[in-house]
Amino acid sequence: MKLQVAGFLDNSTVNGKGLRSALFLSGCKHNCEGCHNKAMQAFDYGERVEVDDILERIKHNVPLINGVTFSGGEPFEQAKQLATLAKKVRDEGLNLWCYTGYTFEQILQSGDEHKLELLKYIDVLVDGKFQKDLTEGSCKYAGSKNQRVIDVKESVNSNNIIEINKE
Repeated sequence: MKLQVAGFLDNSTVNGKGLRSALFLSGCKHNCEGCHNKAMQAFDYGERVEVDDILERIKHNVPLINGVTFSGGEPFEQAKQLATLAKKVRDEGLNLWCYTGYTFEQILQSGDEHKLELLKYIDVLVDGKFQKDLTEGSCKYAGSKNQRVIDVKESVNSNNIIEINKE
């Protein structure tokens, strides 16, 4: 099983809390004005990489990292394959953050079994389209003020959006 990968950072401190590896997926339909990963919107950008090869690269960064972040492009465009990787990442004891242009509600209401499967492995979801006119005053982990940093498990359990401390 392969993912279309735009890039990979072994160690990052800006793509979620703590030291983490970051996987950038290719393909995005949102076309947000001011997107800083514009080239990654193409579904054929980057290279096709086996899920297990990505996992091995992540495992080489343990114990330095405490988590993995999926970004893009749009990770949920490859939800089926990414859910397989997400499960394996969680089985390694790592936490998982994901950036998406979809809102939490859109994912829940999509009825897409693969998107819902991927969501169940994510600890923190940074949701919502990037909005260039809302960048001033955005929190540390979001590009624009409309984006939320959501504790997925707590939100699902309480049936209410629970945002985490953005500091």
